[in-house]
Amino acid sequence: MSAIDFNDPETIALLTAALMAAGVDGLEISRPGGQLRIVVAEKGGARISSTDATPRALGSASTVVKAPMAGRFCLDHPASYSMSQDLPRSVSNADIVGFVGVGHILLPLRAGRSGVLTRLLAEPGALVGFGDPLLEIEFQS
Repeated sequence: MSAIDFNDPETIALLTAALMAAGVDGLEISRPGGQLRIVVAEKGGARISSTDATPRALGSASTVVKAPMAGRFCLDHPASYSMSQDLPRSVSNADIVGFVGVGHILLPLRAGRSGVLTRLLAEPGALVGFGDPLLEIEFQS
């Protein structure tokens, strides 16, 4: 039997659908380097999170926002107007700077620190894996 790839968006979508169909409240998977948690809400939705969802510092002057799960990276919410993709641009610690999605599930990516969004490290629409670098933010001095 081969190992299950928890970075595969199809695997995560299949697990989420199976949990919802079975009426299960959630699932948590721990492994070296990360943790995947799928929580099914009462109204038929689901929330996916991981322990590595916060930005990590590259050095003292910048941080990298990493993918909290496998999925498709996008800068804009599919139901909204396009956000400015012009770089560099200022962001606050609470700003949503993009999304990672699997099927109908979208996980927002927050800047985490105030600064200047300077660089895209992944192409919008690209398939990304858990922990992949997506955006670089330079801290304000």
